[in-house]
Amino acid sequence: MRIGIPKETFPDERRVALVPAQVPALTKAKLEVLVEAGAGVEAGYRDRDYEEKGAKIASSRAEVFSTSDILLQVRGPGANPATGGADLALMRAGQIVIGLNEPLTAKDAVSALAARGTTAFALELVPRITRAQSMDVLSSMANIAGYKAVLLAAAYASRMFPMLMTAAGTIAPARALVIGAGVAGLQAIATARRLGAKVEAYDVRPVVKEQVQSLGARFVELALDTADAQDTGGYAKVQDEAFYQRQRELLGQVVSASDVVISTAAVPGKKSPLLITADAVRRMAPGSVIVDLAAERGGNCELTRADDIAVENGVTILGPTNLPATVPHHASQMYSKNMATFLAQIVNKEGQLTLNMDDEVIRETMVTRDGQVVNPRVQQALGLAPSVAQA
Repeated sequence: MRIGIPKETFPDERRVALVPAQVPALTKAKLEVLVEAGAGVEAGYRDRDYEEKGAKIASSRAEVFSTSDILLQVRGPGANPATGGADLALMRAGQIVIGLNEPLTAKDAVSALAARGTTAFALELVPRITRAQSMDVLSSMANIAGYKAVLLAAAYASRMFPMLMTAAGTIAPARALVIGAGVAGLQAIATARRLGAKVEAYDVRPVVKEQVQSLGARFVELALDTADAQDTGGYAKVQDEAFYQRQRELLGQVVSASDVVISTAAVPGKKSPLLITADAVRRMAPGSVIVDLAAERGGNCELTRADDIAVENGVTILGPTNLPATVPHHASQMYSKNMATFLAQIVNKEGQLTLNMDDEVIRETMVTRDGQVVNPRVQQALGLAPSVAQA
């Protein structure tokens, strides 16, 4: 069985789905690894690094798609609206495609994957269970995004983060607020603390208070009813508009007193909740910075522009949508480990495909098979009736 690694084609995507260090484990399992020439170069992995570990370099991209049984990608067609259509045309019936695919929102791409007859797995859907932690690409990439967001804020802020005792006087520490204490938020807290900032954090889920405090930050508590704020998967649940309106009012007071705000609040497959109003931004001190990690789905800040920089009353608002790609070497290393662990769930040690649909990880991540969209969660999100999708 052949595993194919195409070069990523999404604009500014510098990661690669499999790094050379993971190749020996696959070849040991009697799998052949075929890598498109230059696939890992931007992440610091040369073609000869792959060859030294036992992989083969393809003569063309078409060869990777036409001869591989399983394709591993960072961005599948759903997560690559810019150029993913060209890849779809190269895929064939029965081929397995694994990667990020935006299955809850990219209806056309998901339908196209089904129409091609591929068996597509979306790694965004890896369940949040203990056994699947080593396959959780969202957590891996969120760690990087939280870290890089703080460095980005520090680069744009007009204030230094740490308290400094100098001959010219004492420099007070920057006041940083992290909104959302998921994986990205917790890493942002830890990074801001390491840089010396005075850190506060807010999350609609009160259960994360202890985690926030363990990192040395103060947990911001607002006068809101949050008893139903978390779903069974550990994610924040969508609330009604009255809740968000009150939340914005209370949170605005904390935002306006902060020098740096890192916002990470997101709900999978939904528009990002609006938490920071334009009025709250205007009340921040000039030279302050907001880094909105929810920019891809509309942003937590009213003034955020995806992949752009906005300035309002001297406050800089950044809306990066793909920070992991700016740290491609380690991001690829982490993604690749997640990918290899997932691959071991569907291919046994003899190199044979084993799609056990009783396995929660396989069942929850499989999106298309035999010409149909088979994932109930995706069916619901895309408005497909189960009886039609599974007919």
